[in-house]
Amino acid sequence: MSSETPPVAKKVPTERTHHGDTVTDEYAWLTAKDDPDTVAYLEAENSYTKQSTAHLGEVSESIFQEIKKRTLETDLSVPTRKGAWWYYGRTEEGKQYGIQCRVAATGETPPDMGDGSPLAGEEVLLDGNELAGDSAFFAVGTSAVSPDGSKLAFSTDFKGDERFTLRFKDLLTGETLADEIPGISYGGAWSSDCSTFFYTTVDEAWRPYRLFRHVIGTSAEDDVLVYEETDERFWVGIGLTRSERYLVLGLASKITSEVRFLDASDPAGEFTVVRPRTTGVEYSVEHSADGFLILHNDGARNFEIATASVDDPATWTPLIEHREDTRLLDVDAFATHNVVHFRRDGLTGIHVLPAGGDAYEISFPEPIYTVDVSGNPEFSTSRLRLGYTSMVTPPSIYDYDLADKKLILLKQKPVLGGYDPADYEQHREWAIAEDGARIPISIVARKSVDRPAPTVLYGYGSYEISIDPSFSLARLSLLDRGVAFAIAHVRGGGEMGRQWYEDGKFGKKKNTFSDFVACARHLKSSGWSSEIVARGGSAGGLLMGAVANLAPEEFAGVVADVPFVDALNTILDPSLPLTVIEWDEWGDPLHNPEIYAYMKSYSPYENVDGRVYPPILALTSLNDTRVFYHEPAKWIARLRATAKGGPFLLKTEMGAGHGGRSGRYDAWREEAFTLSWILDKLGAQ
Repeated sequence: MSSETPPVAKKVPTERTHHGDTVTDEYAWLTAKDDPDTVAYLEAENSYTKQSTAHLGEVSESIFQEIKKRTLETDLSVPTRKGAWWYYGRTEEGKQYGIQCRVAATGETPPDMGDGSPLAGEEVLLDGNELAGDSAFFAVGTSAVSPDGSKLAFSTDFKGDERFTLRFKDLLTGETLADEIPGISYGGAWSSDCSTFFYTTVDEAWRPYRLFRHVIGTSAEDDVLVYEETDERFWVGIGLTRSERYLVLGLASKITSEVRFLDASDPAGEFTVVRPRTTGVEYSVEHSADGFLILHNDGARNFEIATASVDDPATWTPLIEHREDTRLLDVDAFATHNVVHFRRDGLTGIHVLPAGGDAYEISFPEPIYTVDVSGNPEFSTSRLRLGYTSMVTPPSIYDYDLADKKLILLKQKPVLGGYDPADYEQHREWAIAEDGARIPISIVARKSVDRPAPTVLYGYGSYEISIDPSFSLARLSLLDRGVAFAIAHVRGGGEMGRQWYEDGKFGKKKNTFSDFVACARHLKSSGWSSEIVARGGSAGGLLMGAVANLAPEEFAGVVADVPFVDALNTILDPSLPLTVIEWDEWGDPLHNPEIYAYMKSYSPYENVDGRVYPPILALTSLNDTRVFYHEPAKWIARLRATAKGGPFLLKTEMGAGHGGRSGRYDAWREEAFTLSWILDKLGAQ
């Protein structure tokens, strides 16, 4: 195939029939990943995309250099106290991957981070650059220091398929132990005596479903299967409580959960069920000074918090009752206080419950922001570590002094080159959906921008995941060229509480798409925006495909990152990774004809027609195990064969996974390419 003309995918009609409906899929052959024809087609698409975007090379390189020049390449994270050590990560100029380190600790005030160089007395735990070697892809899945600080469990992936190899390092000698366990999933947990490590493995559908117990110094063949989840809707996860008293085994589907616990000093013991699973009831467990804290939604749509004793964990006593205006997200337990992370009016917040004192919320100065509880491994502490950002404030790390009730800024992510947040403004707008719902929109732009401005509108809208206001260093390359950036907080996400999510799933999924279009039209009618490029990834890529079908005239371009655009075919196939789990999110079209008809009416691939579509850039990765490469490949092929307009471009990373390229410089260059394409479509070079 020539790179000078668009590749033409061959048509091999494949018929499938469900609920009396026969559908022809001409591009199903692209699902054969190892077929030479598939590889040749993807490479031809890459060549065509490269040729079609050659004129963007100069702008793309300029943006890459801007990102690089704004970044403090040699940098150091705020150290976090755990036991006798301060743990931190750092990066070095010219190196792709981070380095995990620690130094001996005294007091609760982190050591001076200086200029980002190694701290005095530093001990390197993991150097990602050494581990990666010459590999084109590298990722760490697990990095867990044992409770006594003597060992490190770590896992690595060199393909992007999210199957990791687990190893152990003796931190006293620096030696990597002989223990090696391939094919594990993310995460893991130590027993309190540091003799045993628990880990999970995945089934053929990439579902973590088995929990194993590994005794350090023994063969992986001798590892004991502790638990196997036979219900294909449920995932398995393992963790150690902050108090280090209990191992917690979490079993969860999209709508139901069950928790089991085990005394961490007895790793060979049996797990105890907190409360047996009940369909539709979700709960999680934290161990506090007085027993268990239970965050649950049993009769409480936006969740409430209860207490329970270790001896009678199934009896729950209300502590913080349900509120219609407040979604409780998480609870963290400490020796002298508990902390609740919540969401209200589309913003996150922190609620502190001191032992024997009055509860209160921590206030923040900006009208739009995101705050979370992060980096608090110590059970006994007088400080609370918080992460904070807004659309104009770079990521910031605070310690909150619980005695003085004061925020202590420890570090704000450096932005080199003279960045001044006063040059930018952020706003909250509200669009009116087709059914009258008010949809929040977060907007950031330079104060000097002329309105209406060319705009990037970002959206997601699934799984109750919230796209909260946050800072992006790369985004400055758009803002400084006169482009505004907006987030459409559409239904299906969690920004406005559990009902917001419920109103954008199953038979209400189309609200997600019409909400996004309403936001685009509001930005134009309110004078904010002229031309708009839409962007979204993964399930947000489904949103991109759907709005391209729904209102192609509203967009000057569409960027779909690893897009879930062949939704119906994927959710119909229970042999594919994650499909059965996904039935709780989208419905089960395999067995339910109404769900089948509804999904068919919005699935992007199924609804491409002969209208004029905007230019579309689809980005994917060959080894993605969450959204297969063939979804955007088939979509682009059908667009090119059926639709008018375009051009329709596909770019496939031939050695990466769902997150794209793994090295930071590679990731910056990829983002620079995408931003240059966006600027071209907005006429804002």
